[in-house]
Amino acid sequence: MRVMAQMAMVMNLDKCIGCHTCSVTCKQAWTNRTGVEYVWFNNVETRPGQGYPRRYEDQQRWRGGWQLNKRGRLTLKAGGRFKKLVTIFSNPVLPSLDDYYEPWTYDYETLTNAPLQEHTPVARPKSLITGKDMKISWSANWDDDLGGSQTTEQQDVLLGQVSERITFEFEQTFMFYLPRICEHCLNPSCAASCPSGAIYKREEDGIVLVDQDRCRGWRMCVTGCPYKKVYFNHRTGKAEKCTFCFPRVEVGLPTVCSETCVGRLRYIGLVLYDADKVLQAASAPEDTDLYEAQRQVFLDPHDPQVAEAAERAGIPYDWMEAARRSPVYALINTYRVALPLHPEYRTLPMVWYIPPLSPVVDAVRETGHDAEDHRNLFAAVDALRIPVDYLAQLFTAGDPAPVDLVLRRLAAIRSYMRDINLGREPQEAIAEAVGMTGEQLYDMYRLLALAKYDERYVIPPAHAEQAHRLEELATECSLDYEGGPGMGGSGPFGETSGGAAPIAVENYRALRDRQTSDTPAPSVRGGPRVNLLNWDGRGTPQGLFPPRSTDGGDDSGEPKP
Repeated sequence: MRVMAQMAMVMNLDKCIGCHTCSVTCKQAWTNRTGVEYVWFNNVETRPGQGYPRRYEDQQRWRGGWQLNKRGRLTLKAGGRFKKLVTIFSNPVLPSLDDYYEPWTYDYETLTNAPLQEHTPVARPKSLITGKDMKISWSANWDDDLGGSQTTEQQDVLLGQVSERITFEFEQTFMFYLPRICEHCLNPSCAASCPSGAIYKREEDGIVLVDQDRCRGWRMCVTGCPYKKVYFNHRTGKAEKCTFCFPRVEVGLPTVCSETCVGRLRYIGLVLYDADKVLQAASAPEDTDLYEAQRQVFLDPHDPQVAEAAERAGIPYDWMEAARRSPVYALINTYRVALPLHPEYRTLPMVWYIPPLSPVVDAVRETGHDAEDHRNLFAAVDALRIPVDYLAQLFTAGDPAPVDLVLRRLAAIRSYMRDINLGREPQEAIAEAVGMTGEQLYDMYRLLALAKYDERYVIPPAHAEQAHRLEELATECSLDYEGGPGMGGSGPFGETSGGAAPIAVENYRALRDRQTSDTPAPSVRGGPRVNLLNWDGRGTPQGLFPPRSTDGGDDSGEPKP
């Protein structure tokens, strides 16, 4: 047993309202600069729909992730070392800008400086790439505007894998939102695809990062990632991806997308896993076995043998305590209501999802029956095979049984808690029907509905004595062994031309104090710096607005209205 720790996330899709606040705040924090205008480390997709980039789930075209060869061994779908060598200067399996979208701005200067005229001036859209006028035809959340209509239904990859009857009736069933970030996989195919060895998985917390010094811009990682969450910065010629906000996580703070989530649907926690079982789990013979195989990789932090092995592996005591309180482990293995996104890619993703129950409840309510009665809800789950089949394609490689169990447990919570809230004796038969106890149902209800900040985000801070290791030490791909499919190690691609230069590690307490302070932190430019995440909206902090002159106007000399 080789115990390792991994930061992971669970998202409750029943709570997502599609407001895109997570996307906007992530954009402002990480990709609000030249060269990555089209990049969204976090995006929210509408299902059914094409996703971002368009039809990214079509691995017959994009060749992302892993597959089993004829001997039952894992190989990259995009090919191994020889394939990469012959195509290293011309990688044709890449999404184009049209598959993403051409970012734009508006000609605001024409709008604001136009002289008095008969007709209202127009701010035309301008391409951020070419600077020329353009016609807006697609964006990162275009499916949201179409609302899962037949226009996008015909292009949804998953709908093409189910029956025509389901495709025809699906529009009348439901739509839901699916937030996506990098999966920070246990077996990342992006890292195994990189000829330069620039993408690595951190040893202490499993976060997958890109070493900008080693990156040579081959873009094999973009092809290798089946979720298409690695992007190319056309300005710097380097690959970039979600960092799981590691500067915040290192001081015990949640990611920006989680901190600003309106629906409070994200949970972050530490998971312990057996690194020796990763290869076996990723090599499960059948795609439908991968969900259960990955669950078996996770270790029970309450097990004394696991605790002893973790101590030998150098995992700190407070990290073990965080693993025991982890909401992620509870939702995945204790309550078994969280499912992985596309396990058939065999990357063992670490961002899991609780599928939405709302469509089932809405369907029961529309029939005029009691939507909180467990008998009606259980019957509806059985009858509504359309969403279950679609969700199974999304989360369990087509196996409807785990999805059916999750929906039944979510339905059981509603019925069980209604009796308690109405002062009636709770029915233990409801919990027994889904293989749980009444106490477990109540604990799961508290976690999903009432959990406070410290319960949703159980993040152990990094240790100061390990600061020098945070960026210098990293593990290679889980399958990067002698003769294996990983691309780590030395080679003719320039990976040894620069060592791993560590990112400047700040004092942990100083960063945490700055993130949570009520007063503006000093700026390097001399003026005050305002943290909008902590501003309560009252008053006018110095530096937030332009200074006003003594006559009631601002610096422009215009009088105050």
